[in-house]
Amino acid sequence: MTDAIKKCSANETAACCCVDVGTVMDNTDCTASWSGVFADRHAADAMLAHLTERARQVESEPCDIRAEFANEGDAVRLSIDFTFACQAETLIFQLGLR
Repeated sequence: MTDAIKKCSANETAACCCVDVGTVMDNTDCTASWSGVFADRHAADAMLAHLTERARQVESEPCDIRAEFANEGDAVRLSIDFTFACQAETLIFQLGLR
């Protein structure tokens, strides 16, 4: 049994066939993107405020939030990029939205 553990790479463990966190979260993707269509600008602004508050609850350092509004006929598309200090915060934020 100890031979199996010695043969394991950093990417996989013999005990449970799990993947090392470092292979999944390497801190290269710290941006979460979100987009939605709303009936009017007021509804889009309300969603931006809501999502901004959610991001602020997760951040360890100020999250860079970039929002863009675009008219789509009578509707408004809100597209937002949330850039966090680390990938773990990005993942926590994304999971919290599910």
